[in-house]
Amino acid sequence: MRAEAEGDGDLGMLLVGNVGVNRVLADCLDFKDIRTVRSMVFQSPGGFEATQKGYFYQAARQNEIDLARKVLKGNRYSPAETALWFFKPYGDCPATWYNQYNSGRYKSHCFYIPAQSVCPSVYRF
Repeated sequence: MRAEAEGDGDLGMLLVGNVGVNRVLADCLDFKDIRTVRSMVFQSPGGFEATQKGYFYQAARQNEIDLARKVLKGNRYSPAETALWFFKPYGDCPATWYNQYNSGRYKSHCFYIPAQSVCPSVYRF
C-alpha cells in the first residue's frame, strides 16, 4: 500500500488496500483465479506495478501494518469500496478506463469499478 500510494497519505493507502482486497474477493474479470493477497500483488500482468521497484521490498512500518489490518477486516473507503483498478493520470480522471467506470479520485489516483452486472461478486461484500 505504501509503495503504491504513500504520497496520498493514510486514506490513499487505505484506498489502494481496498482495491487489493476487492481483487482477492471478486472472482471475476481479470481476478478469477486470485485467492490470496500475495497472488494478487504479484499477478502478471495486472498486479501492483510497485513490485518492480526496490521500495516495495522495504519492511512495513507499524502505521502501514495497522492500515492493512483495517482493510483486511473489511473496512471500505470511498471511492474504492467496489473498485478493482486505480491509476495515477497526468490530468483529469477519464470517465472510463479500459471499459471500467470512474468511481472517483483521491489526490493523485483515480479509481475504477466494474459494472455490477459484469462483476456482481465485488458488490456483495
